[in-house]
Amino acid sequence: MKKLRILSIAFLILGSAANAQDLDQAKKAIDAEQYEKAKKILKGLVVAKPESGKNFFFLGNLYLTQKLQDSATATFQKGLAAKSEANFNYIGLGQVDLENANQGGATANFDKALANVRKKDFEELLYIGKAYLNPTKPDYKKALEYLNKAKVIQPMNAEVLLYLGDAYYGDKNANEAFSAYRNAADADKTLLRASLQQGVITKFSKAFPEAKAAFDKILATNPNYGPAYRELAETYYVWALNDKQKYAEYNAMAIQYYEKYMTMTDYSLDSRMRHADFLVMTKDYKALEAEATAMQQLDKVNPRILRYLGYSAYQNGNSDGAIKALNEFISKPGSKIIGRDYLYLGLAKTQKALTTTTTADGKPSGTVDKALFDTGIADVRKGVELDPGMANELNDFGKKFFDLKLYKEASAIYEIAVTNQNSRNFLYDNFYLGYSLYFFNAAKPETEKADPADVQKANAAFDAVIKSSPTTQDAYIYKARLNSLLQEDAAARAEMAKYYEEYIRVVTEKGEAELAKPANRTKFLEAYNNIAIFYAKTGDKVKAQENLDKALALDPADETALSTQKLIKK
Repeated sequence: MKKLRILSIAFLILGSAANAQDLDQAKKAIDAEQYEKAKKILKGLVVAKPESGKNFFFLGNLYLTQKLQDSATATFQKGLAAKSEANFNYIGLGQVDLENANQGGATANFDKALANVRKKDFEELLYIGKAYLNPTKPDYKKALEYLNKAKVIQPMNAEVLLYLGDAYYGDKNANEAFSAYRNAADADKTLLRASLQQGVITKFSKAFPEAKAAFDKILATNPNYGPAYRELAETYYVWALNDKQKYAEYNAMAIQYYEKYMTMTDYSLDSRMRHADFLVMTKDYKALEAEATAMQQLDKVNPRILRYLGYSAYQNGNSDGAIKALNEFISKPGSKIIGRDYLYLGLAKTQKALTTTTTADGKPSGTVDKALFDTGIADVRKGVELDPGMANELNDFGKKFFDLKLYKEASAIYEIAVTNQNSRNFLYDNFYLGYSLYFFNAAKPETEKADPADVQKANAAFDAVIKSSPTTQDAYIYKARLNSLLQEDAAARAEMAKYYEEYIRVVTEKGEAELAKPANRTKFLEAYNNIAIFYAKTGDKVKAQENLDKALALDPADETALSTQKLIKK
C-alpha cells in the first residue's frame, strides 16, 4: 500500500513535470511568434491536463494575441473550472475587460485572481502587469505598479524584468527600459527577447548600424530566432526612410529579411497578416496582392484580407477591384476602419472617374466623371479626417490632375491636403492649391467672371506659402495675378498692386544674378505695367508714370506701357 502511494506521488510529479515541459515549449513557440505551433501544444494540454488552469490561461492569451476575443473568453471560462491554478483565468477575463474599456470589470477580475495568493506568489502580479500592457490602449502606469510588486518578491526573475522593460518603454522611459532588458538578459541568457528589445531601443534612437549589430549577435546565438529577422527588416525599413540615397537598397533588404522571418514562422494567418502590413509599409504591392490572395484561400471571412486586396488592387492599377474590396471591407460589421481605407477607396474612385486622352498636337488631356469624382473626394476627405497623416499621400495624385489641366479637380485634392498643417508637403500643396484655382479661373471666357470664393481660397493658400517661405517669389506674382482677375473689386486691385511690388522686392533682394534672368525681366515688365495701371485708375499719375518709366527702361517698345502712358497724359 505504501509502495502504491509512493508510485502515485511519483506519477503525479512526473505528470506535473511533463505539463511544465510542454507549457515551456508552448511559451517558447509564442516567443518565436510561431503561434499555430503554440496553439497546437496548448490545445493538446487542455485536453490532456484539464485540471491545470494555467493551460487554459495561456491558450486564452494566445487567442487574444490573435484578436480572437470570443475564443479567448470561452477558454478562460472553461479554465475557471480547473482544479489547480484556475485563478489565472480571472486575469485573462480581466484583460478582455480592459480591451473592451471595462475598467471596473477588469479590477474585479484581478481582485479575484489575487484573492488567495500567498506572500511569496508573484506570477499573478506578473501576469496582471502584462495584462495592462496587451490591450489596444495599454495602461503603462498600472502595469508598472503590478510588475514592481512582483519584482519585490522575485527581484531577479527574468520574465518580470522583461515585462518591466516593456512597461518602462511604453511609458517613454527608454533608460529604465534598457536597464530592465539588460538585467533580464543577464538573469537568463536564453531569454533572447530581452536582448532583442535592447536592439529595438537602439533602432528607434536611429543608431541603425548598432541596432543591426545587436540583432546579428542574437542570430549568431540562434540562427532560427525569427523575431530577430523581423527586427532587421524593420530596422532596414526605417533606415531607408532616413537615407534617401540608399532608400531602394535598404528597402529591398527590409523585404528580404522579412521574407526570411516568414520562413521561421508557421505561415499562420496571423503571421501572414503581419507580413501584409509590412508589405504595405514597404510599398511592395505586387507581393501584397499575392499574399492577400493566398490568405483569402485560408480564410474567406476575415475582413482584413479585403483591406489588403483593396490596397494592392488600387496600387496595381485595378480601380474596380479596389472599389469592390474596400466597399465590402468598410461595410462589414466589426471592421476597424482606418484613414487609409477611405483614402484608397476615394483615390480609386477618382482614378476611375478620370479618362485620359491626347490632343491633336500630341499633348495629354483628360475628362472627368464629375459625380464619381465627387464621391471619391468625399471618401478621401473622410480618410484624412480619420488620420491627418494621410494628407502626405495626396501631393502626387493632385499633380496628376494638374498636369492634365484639370485644375478644378486638382484644387479639390489639394484643398484636402492642406488641412494638415504638419504635412511634409504643406508648402508645396498650398502653392498648387493657389496655382490650380488661379489657372481654373483665368481660363474662363471673358463673359464669365472669376469666382470670388475661389480667389479667397487661393489667396489663403499663397499666404500660407509666403508665411512658410517668404522668399518664394512665384507665390507673390501669382497672388498678384490672382487678384487681377477681380478687376471690379477695388480691394482686389489694391492687393494686386501690393503683391506685384512685393514680387519686385523679393527678387531684387536676391541680387543681380536673379534680376538678370530673362524670366524675371519679363515678369518685372508685367509687374510695372500692372502697378502703373492701378495707380492711373486711382488718380495717382506720378506713381503711375514712375512705374511706366521702369517698364519702358526694360522694353522701350512695350505696347502696354506706351498705351498706358498716352492715357495718363490726356
